[in-house]
Amino acid sequence: MVRFVVLGNSGSGKSTLAARLAQKAGLPHLDLDTLAWQPEPPPRRRPVTESARDLTSFMDGNDRWVIEGCYADLINVALPRCTRLVFLNPGIEACVANARARPWEPHKYPSKQAQDAYLEILLGWIREYETRQDVFSLAAHRALFDGFAGDKRELVSREAIAAFPE
Repeated sequence: MVRFVVLGNSGSGKSTLAARLAQKAGLPHLDLDTLAWQPEPPPRRRPVTESARDLTSFMDGNDRWVIEGCYADLINVALPRCTRLVFLNPGIEACVANARARPWEPHKYPSKQAQDAYLEILLGWIREYETRQDVFSLAAHRALFDGFAGDKRELVSREAIAAFPE
């Protein structure tokens, strides 16, 4: 029974890899962005307890899955059921390049124009990954990865991410 958790910085390739893993193995795919944020503007996080409840419901309803996101607080909820943790850490510049090339994500933005209007803010946020001290930071992701005793992989290049699983 496979249960992947894919974590990393915004732009690291989480959504692309998670979609590929889900498609290849016929797994339900959950992007934590869909649980973490209020659906109505302005953008703001939902209470973590509500998001965690919905995440738990997803896991209870599916024996196998791929869950992806940058939320250490929510990923921590999934880790006890995870069979393989994949940490995408290709570096800041790779994340910036991926974010610039990102296709429209209709489950996150009402239009490509709305997504593009947010791009400069996103790029700044991506660049702060190594220095932030929040649940989205390298420090938080590293702590989760290092503390996970199960099967885990850290992928540190775009090529390694594209080739996973070998």
